[in-house]
Amino acid sequence: MDSLIKFVQDEFVTKKEFPEFVAGDTITVYYEIKEGEKSRTQFFRGVVIQRRGKGLTETFTIRKMSGTVGVERIFPVNMPALQKVEVNKRGKVRRARIYYLRNLTGKKARIKERRFTE
Repeated sequence: MDSLIKFVQDEFVTKKEFPEFVAGDTITVYYEIKEGEKSRTQFFRGVVIQRRGKGLTETFTIRKMSGTVGVERIFPVNMPALQKVEVNKRGKVRRARIYYLRNLTGKKARIKERRFTE
């Protein structure tokens, strides 16, 4: 049964190509919003809290601070409205899911930047 589902997903669903990003990275997600007959592009910039799932059911959670309130948004990787993903900064964290960031404020909530040569 699993192989049949995997076959159908591979054949009929087109997977979008996005740059590699992991938890701790700061990314900007551009997605389309439809309001009535009009459509516009909106972006959401924040820190990746986690990536969950695999294949077509994969999702990622982004957290940003809007004033003093933390806002989190979950994006499916294969969402049709998703237009592009930009990686702004690479973060250096030691966990795959950084839920502890929710409890931190101010300078403690900063993530060190990961430096590497390409």
